[in-house]
Amino acid sequence: MQRFFDARTNTGFAVTRGIPAVVLTLTLCVAIYVLLAWSGTQTDQISYKRQEQLVNLVLSQLRAQTAHDQESSTVWDEALQKAQAHDTSWIDDNLGSWMHSYFGHDEDYVLGPDDAPIYAFTDNDIAEPKVFEAIKPQVEHIIHSLREKMSVGDTSETNDQILSPGSADFAVVRGHPALVSVKPIISDTGDIEQVPGKEYVHIAIRFLDGSLLDELNRDYLFQGPRFSWHNLHGSNEATHPINYADGDTFGYFIWQPYRPGAAVLKQITPVLIGVAVLALGTIIGFMVVVRSRSVKLQASEDRIRHMALHDPLTGLPNRAFFDEYVDQALETASDRCFALLYLDLDRFKQVNDSLGHPAGDELIKEFGARLKSLVRHGDLVARIGGDEFTILFTDVDGNTEVKSLCERIIDLVRKPFDIDGNTVFIGVSVGVTLAPQDGTDRIELLRKSDVALYHSKSTGRGRYAFFDKNMDDEVRTRRDIEQDLRLALRSEGEQLAPYFQPMFSSADNTITGFEALLRWKHPKRGWISPEVFIPIAEEAGLIELIGERVLREACIAAAKWPDVNIAVNVSGIELSNPTYHMLVADALRNSGLKPQRLEIEVTETAATDGLGSAAQNLNAIRDMGVRVAIDDFGTGFSSLGRLQQLKVDRIKIDKSFVHGFGRATDDEAIVQAIIELAHAKGLKTTAEGVETESQSKSLARIGCDDLQGFLFSKALPRKEIDVLFSVDSDADEVNASAA
Repeated sequence: MQRFFDARTNTGFAVTRGIPAVVLTLTLCVAIYVLLAWSGTQTDQISYKRQEQLVNLVLSQLRAQTAHDQESSTVWDEALQKAQAHDTSWIDDNLGSWMHSYFGHDEDYVLGPDDAPIYAFTDNDIAEPKVFEAIKPQVEHIIHSLREKMSVGDTSETNDQILSPGSADFAVVRGHPALVSVKPIISDTGDIEQVPGKEYVHIAIRFLDGSLLDELNRDYLFQGPRFSWHNLHGSNEATHPINYADGDTFGYFIWQPYRPGAAVLKQITPVLIGVAVLALGTIIGFMVVVRSRSVKLQASEDRIRHMALHDPLTGLPNRAFFDEYVDQALETASDRCFALLYLDLDRFKQVNDSLGHPAGDELIKEFGARLKSLVRHGDLVARIGGDEFTILFTDVDGNTEVKSLCERIIDLVRKPFDIDGNTVFIGVSVGVTLAPQDGTDRIELLRKSDVALYHSKSTGRGRYAFFDKNMDDEVRTRRDIEQDLRLALRSEGEQLAPYFQPMFSSADNTITGFEALLRWKHPKRGWISPEVFIPIAEEAGLIELIGERVLREACIAAAKWPDVNIAVNVSGIELSNPTYHMLVADALRNSGLKPQRLEIEVTETAATDGLGSAAQNLNAIRDMGVRVAIDDFGTGFSSLGRLQQLKVDRIKIDKSFVHGFGRATDDEAIVQAIIELAHAKGLKTTAEGVETESQSKSLARIGCDDLQGFLFSKALPRKEIDVLFSVDSDADEVNASAA
């Protein structure tokens, strides 16, 4: 009986307490599980939506980014000139292999005006241009679309960031899904014209199933990204359509979306089943885990946003970040003043050319770090492209504070950079605008800063300039000078003419030769300094025409004189032309001047370049018997150690060293070391800029061979030299008229 009551008690307890408790516990566990499952699903949906938005953003920006990458080299006078010259080596360095290694292009092509291929890059290497024919049917409609835009002058797509029209669409290339972007190769200055619709074009191809997927996995943390022609995917995969330009579906981007909720639920389900009595603690633990996952997801999003708004090389804000920051500063400026600085490195291209792009990248990184160390908290330093940087200097209290910053920037850059064991010297030029004095619109402020930067470069580089209204006038004046220079080049000998500065032997003060120096007497402006019009000629693409005229006229004049040498300066642009040595040969043949009497003066950079067209031209010129001299030695990248490797005949010591004679400097010791090393190598030496008897005697004492400067003579017109040598100045003119 007792056992019966015990049983009833147990049963009652089970019915009244145990079962309800079990049911309640099970209900609570189920409710908790359902709640967790629902929460995890919601978290997964939010995560999926964010990832889908990111996919849509990445795909939409792929076309624009590829076109922008192309424009880094396609909107460039030199690129057009090299394409017209079919210089495949240069094209490969700048429009092929470099695009592949730097921007991840899988294939690159350059087509001529008739769509005939002149360059091809595929399978990670340069290829025969004819390989383009295999993909031409798939991409020719995109090329045709671009040519139609160029034919009608459609510039609706261009703006401050997009410099040229373009055409891009998806296509099947060699069995791969690919984005094909076509851009014209055009002049950045507008000085080189092409027939509309018949431009040279650059084609960039990125396979959607190649390295791009690795970049999406690395840069945006997409798991298992792949491309599919059909909307077929697994239950744990997400998909997003990729559409042609006309809206039709091209294919699908498929990836494994990150599901933080599912991951969490999977981890805690065993705990819920095994430890029901700890449901509340499990819920708390779950919330902690969910929070942790949310923090990680937010951190991932912050990282992606940081990558989108910062320069990957320096870590500094990029142009997009800078533009947004400046706009906000202008909106909230109120009565505050700030300065906008536009910076550009001087001689950076020489570093890239002589040491390579990796060294240039290291230089950019170190420069960015130095720049950031100078500014205050709240100021902004950004890299907006290439070797160009900007600074937003906030809460400015007068020009003095800005001038101090500019001077500190210039002084900091003057300190040498150690790049892979090479000591590199560069400079920086700075243009400054002030807000609100110079404007309250970002675009206008940047334009004026750029004008001020141009002014600082044109006045000697390595300095800063504040914008003023006169600078706009200077820009117009430079444009007018460029137009007048073109007209002057068409008038044979009327305005532009070489003058000749004699060089004297330090031993007996006899004339040993002349240096041909171009002079321009403008009919309205009077004498225009070469320091003004030569940089304009280089920018306008006229330097080769000027150099050819000086070389031709100098050889004709020197051929009439007795046995003296004639020296002609040659720019790096001229030497980069593969046919320059043929021009020298023609000038010698037409004038009758002996090659041994002609001396070509080049820069240190050209003389130390062991590869490329410059080196080939110099070797060909020396094989003719023409001598080669380094002009302004000591101002470039050469050193006394490298002097032993130079294949030249003469060193011309820069006048900046000569002017230091007699002062508390080491210039005289440096010049003596240069002369002794040059003589040991069998080279002649000439000192430029000799202006005093003391300088002349010191140079003669330390063994300099020839002297040149105002102490002896300024540059003289040809007729005065003809009179000196009793040569008939009019004979050439009469013969030319008879011919």
